[in-house]
Amino acid sequence: MAEKSGERSDFFPAIEKKYGQPMSYWFAALKDLDEDKYPAQIAYLREEHGFSQAHANAVVMTHRGSSTSKRFTTLTGYLEPHDAVKKKTVKAIFKIIQNQYPEMKVVIAWNHPMLKLGDEYILGVSVLKNHILLGPWGDGIIAKFAPKLTGYKVNKKTIQVPSDWDVDEKLLLAMAKACVAQNK
Repeated sequence: MAEKSGERSDFFPAIEKKYGQPMSYWFAALKDLDEDKYPAQIAYLREEHGFSQAHANAVVMTHRGSSTSKRFTTLTGYLEPHDAVKKKTVKAIFKIIQNQYPEMKVVIAWNHPMLKLGDEYILGVSVLKNHILLGPWGDGIIAKFAPKLTGYKVNKKTIQVPSDWDVDEKLLLAMAKACVAQNK
């Protein structure tokens, strides 16, 4: 599976083909809505011209000066705005798994750091204001480990851990192993 570039202009050929006008036409149409907020501009393209959400977003965000959807390209860039405690915890999470699986790579996908093995995602991490979310990839992974997750807030697809989590190496490696096994 190839990584998408995140460049909004990647949508332009499809937009021109599907909606029958060059990009200059759509940018000119949005000029009249410069005073409007993002939702109104999106609604205009969707309701008046039948745009999909993705196409409308590409046009509106480019018109507003954002050429890419990617905010980060590295783990360091992702962690930059966060405090030292959160940085240490996230790095420890990745280090523990990569020590066991050195072929795994940290990539940025959906503007979050993810561990990836070949073409398969294994674990995603999100740093929030008061906690860190772990997102193991795979069907039923969280349900499988539910008995070992007491004491953590568990959502449908994520596990909430404290920002200063004393990383549970055994649990983390067991989840990574289950994700890897599921992807074989």
